[in-house]
Amino acid sequence: MIRSFFLKNFRYIIFIALVSCVGTVKNSADTCQIFEDNYFWYKAVKSSEKKWGAPVELQMAFIQRESDFDFRATPGWDKLFKIIPYKRKSSSYGYSQAVDKTWEQYQNETGNKYALRISFYDSIDFIGWYINKTNKLLRIPKNDYFRQYVAYHEGWGQYKNYTKSPDAIKFAKAVDRVAKKYKYQLGQCKQKLSTDKYIIF
Repeated sequence: MIRSFFLKNFRYIIFIALVSCVGTVKNSADTCQIFEDNYFWYKAVKSSEKKWGAPVELQMAFIQRESDFDFRATPGWDKLFKIIPYKRKSSSYGYSQAVDKTWEQYQNETGNKYALRISFYDSIDFIGWYINKTNKLLRIPKNDYFRQYVAYHEGWGQYKNYTKSPDAIKFAKAVDRVAKKYKYQLGQCKQKLSTDKYIIF
């Protein structure tokens, strides 16, 4: 009977477990503080960096720009008659604000079919995957913060037209500034963060 209950409610149990482990961010401008408060996030981002070659500071700057570290982040509503909400502006969701189609591509290409956008670990792996794929498809260096984010915001197919998108340019400049600031901050606390704090890791 207990086994049957768990099988029937597996997805809900996993959801509750993930939500209960969600980190908190007091100051998204300070990546050292973010990792100090959410040490396992640092392990996740370092794992993604090792796997995909995506700089820690850039991955974190992406999330700061996209959701400000809020796993519940969703786009605004399109409205009828400028008043009545009737559908979301896009299917983007979670930490990475990945849209349905690109998230499904990530799941299929990596075999991570149970990945969830509300999971920081899955979201950061997705971002690492995306940065790596941008490097392969568009030949954009992984440490080119500005152009990497443009490709993330516009998509690989629309990247070549980004000069026609003022928002893409504005947001990419902001990501570039944040990534550089994060990189400097990490230089001050990297040694402390790299110390093994948990035996299970």
